[in-house]
Amino acid sequence: MRKILFVCMAIGAMVFVGCQKSNVCQIHGTVVGEQYEGKRIFLVPLSGPATAETVDSMEIKDGKFEFTPDSMQMYKILLDYHYRFGTQPLIVVAEPGEIQVKIDTISSAVGTPQNDSLQVWKELTERHHREYGALMRLVDAKVKHNDTIEAAKVKEQAQKMHIAYKNRSRAMAANMEGTILGSFLKGMFPLTYQRKYPDGKIVTMNADTNEPVE
Repeated sequence: MRKILFVCMAIGAMVFVGCQKSNVCQIHGTVVGEQYEGKRIFLVPLSGPATAETVDSMEIKDGKFEFTPDSMQMYKILLDYHYRFGTQPLIVVAEPGEIQVKIDTISSAVGTPQNDSLQVWKELTERHHREYGALMRLVDAKVKHNDTIEAAKVKEQAQKMHIAYKNRSRAMAANMEGTILGSFLKGMFPLTYQRKYPDGKIVTMNADTNEPVE
């Protein structure tokens, strides 16, 4: 009987520890580049005050670092500003699970549902910025050559591309309603905004067209 009781207690303890672990966020990171060895890397809240109580940091050792956030929110991971050049700061979502982070010229984070989705959105955003930027440079080139008709056509194409990107981001936000990432994306890409005029009048504007909403 005592043996059976001991086994039951042991199983119960294992289940309890497993439950505790499942609620913990663990960030396992690597930094590419020997020049960053021994330098400090920081975990900073994306919003809210960055204080000694809210910011965590550690020394990079053997190209690796680890953080265990105690608050489920969005964070930035970035190197000491003296050595940050050449690396891309990274946004991560602190949620239960193990997040695999790589800090490099192009940084990444995967391993948990929200961070996997955030990585998809990050890659979508970077691709959009490249393509949109190329179109806008083409607009400038057309204007310099006094080709205003073609410049207007290319600009319209760029604007349509930008709205399509915003709508894809909004769709991701809707699909992740109620999550940290969903709220972040919803705040980044609102459908409307409020404009206050000098006479004190406040008008609701369409965020895509910048025209008043009737």
